[in-house]
Amino acid sequence: MIDVVALGEVMLRLDPGEGRIRTTRTFQVWEGGGEYNVVRGLRRCFGRRTAIVTALADNAVGRLVEDLILQGGVDPSLIRWAADDGIGRTARNGLNFVERGYGIRGALGVSDRAHTAVSRLREGDVDWDTVFAAGVRWFHTGGIFAGLSDTTVGVADEAMAAARRHGVTVSYDPNYRPSLWAGRGGADAARAADLRLARHADVVVGALGLSGARPGDVRVRADEVPDALAEAADRAPAASVLATTLREVPSAGVNDWSSAAWSPDTGFVVGPRMPGLHVLDRIGSGDGFAAGLIHGLLDGDTPWPAEPLTAVRLERALAYGTAHGALTMTTPGDVSMATLGEVEALMAGGSAAVRR
Repeated sequence: MIDVVALGEVMLRLDPGEGRIRTTRTFQVWEGGGEYNVVRGLRRCFGRRTAIVTALADNAVGRLVEDLILQGGVDPSLIRWAADDGIGRTARNGLNFVERGYGIRGALGVSDRAHTAVSRLREGDVDWDTVFAAGVRWFHTGGIFAGLSDTTVGVADEAMAAARRHGVTVSYDPNYRPSLWAGRGGADAARAADLRLARHADVVVGALGLSGARPGDVRVRADEVPDALAEAADRAPAASVLATTLREVPSAGVNDWSSAAWSPDTGFVVGPRMPGLHVLDRIGSGDGFAAGLIHGLLDGDTPWPAEPLTAVRLERALAYGTAHGALTMTTPGDVSMATLGEVEALMAGGSAAVRR
């Protein structure tokens, strides 16, 4: 039985390390993708059985992505393979060039992901009733997948509705990317997609993405977070948990890192504060937070939502998410390299002292 299934794109990330994309002569290769990173973290750090629903062009690059997925322990059996025409005319695999930034120079991502195999998915392509009838406990997707094409919003809607029919807990992360919506309605179209999909969600991660008139419209100050989450709750009326990371960025290498959540059962709850966190690579930290949060909500002899949500459980889930997201920022690549022991030691106030 699979614990958590995600729907999203998995790209090949090309990383110039400490250099710049435009001047490097070598790249380190990773896999990554907003929704995939969550199930990868749940598998490798938290030991959850996970799978990814995606599509790849069946060529050497697609098989490299598959190999990386296999190394991450995520079940690849739900990947849909698109025939390769030799040059990517009808379907291709996405590439994401990312430099980490340093000091006053922020991180930079250059995506090459138009017309990918996964962006061609349409409603009816996946038999969701079969996917969820196998005993899946949780389904996760987000605004990155929804923004890939004019058809992917419908695929996400179809999947989330099917998950709810089967009693599967559903999470959604708005995860607004302006580049995905440029020329396709911009922030207004992204907000419409979020409102369409968030109505299915039991849990909204990155919930501040639902606040303000449009995605990315406002910068929420720390004292405004409770009201912003309440505003987001009005836009996702079925959601039982709305959670968010909180980040201040004095420089690319030092971030102040925390989290917060709201639920009708507990009210507003804050996560641990980690000021002055030293960052190697911040890409994927929000996905790391989501993985830890989901693990925390599923953890225990009687996991939520089988029993009512308490403030203690939500605080612990936030602590898992905050610690896992923080550790994700200490290693290169999108995906987590943290262990459960490291996460729980950090939750308990552990230090960076050498372990021998």
